[in-house]
Amino acid sequence: MDVFRQQLLTWCNQFPYACLLDSREFITAYSEVELLAAVGNIPLIPPGTSIEKGFQYLEQTKDWIFGHFGYHAFHSYYQLSQPEIDAADFSHYFFFCPETVVQIQQEGITLSTFHPNPATVFEEITKIQPASPLSTQQTIAFEPLLSKAEYLHQIAEIISHIKRGDCYELNFCQPFEAKNIVLDPTDAFRQLMQISPNPFSCFYKQNDRYVLCASPERFLQKKGNTLRSQPIKGTIKRNISDPVQDNLLKETLLSSPKNRSENIMVVDLVRNDLSTICREGTVRVTELLGLYSFPQVHQLISTVEGALQPGTTLLDILSHTFPMGSMTGAPKKRVLELIDEVEPTYRGIYSGSIGYIKPNKDFDFNVVIRSLVYLPQQQLLRFHVGGGITAGSDPEQEYDECLLKGKALQQIKTSE
Repeated sequence: MDVFRQQLLTWCNQFPYACLLDSREFITAYSEVELLAAVGNIPLIPPGTSIEKGFQYLEQTKDWIFGHFGYHAFHSYYQLSQPEIDAADFSHYFFFCPETVVQIQQEGITLSTFHPNPATVFEEITKIQPASPLSTQQTIAFEPLLSKAEYLHQIAEIISHIKRGDCYELNFCQPFEAKNIVLDPTDAFRQLMQISPNPFSCFYKQNDRYVLCASPERFLQKKGNTLRSQPIKGTIKRNISDPVQDNLLKETLLSSPKNRSENIMVVDLVRNDLSTICREGTVRVTELLGLYSFPQVHQLISTVEGALQPGTTLLDILSHTFPMGSMTGAPKKRVLELIDEVEPTYRGIYSGSIGYIKPNKDFDFNVVIRSLVYLPQQQLLRFHVGGGITAGSDPEQEYDECLLKGKALQQIKTSE
């Protein structure tokens, strides 16, 4: 199956629009597929369309839909301004209807396509020669766009806002960049999946822009009448070489007052968001402070669910829940204002969401974190990392946590 994964990835990259969502080995009770890939040539929504008009297209379309929301996509719903999008960057939102969808499930591989002969498409994929590892590789040198001193100063400013009562928690993010980078995005994604496989991993292409994503976090899933969000807050490094020490690190995370309070605050925010669109009394926390282990880190994940009110539209759902609380803080509108003030650059697609909408309007979207954004024309590779800041945050520890979250991304190599 790994060979087919490689073939499928290479095949996807031949198209202007591609979205390959890979759960790797992290199949849970909430998973629908192990891998879902879609390719297309035509955008669903014309460029420049308002998000309200765009959602009319999403509601009316009876086929699969794949795409993304950038971090600022719904800022207008909070009476906040959206930044101008650079021509080379990702749009605030984008979706396409695929001409071919490939699913890998326990039962096997399913391929649906508008092509008159599906067997021809499958043969085209399986004839691709799996890529060989690069013979000569060099490490990519990323530079922070915020010095450590500047980062620590901004954290102190955020803590002062919290102590003044402006907010309870704020997720602060910092960017890293590498310039003059030429790489094969499919090879980089394969490397990332070897280093850091995660349940909401994604290879995403919009023309000549790429997101190579190793996300552990689900933003929002709709199955029938049920909405489900699984915010992550609380992180500690792993010690895979020493199981005893690794278990001690788990216990440290679970008993950390700062990490527990951070997660619980975000759970409250998600509960409040869902309560605006779900039936009264149906919003509940089905798992609080669940401990999950990933290749580099242990993390605390909670699950919040609710039953939708009758007649709730896609626009209602997304405009009341996005951006996700784990990447903003509380209260949401105030921290959205503060984030735009204190962060050195706009987030773009980072801490946005990539996913799909099924013909029956069920959907599943991730949180774009632990992700590389690659812009080939600019030969630019970048990533963001961040963390939730509370009154009890230690700025030095927050900085170290950021470096930990970016560790896997900085292990990607390119040919000389």
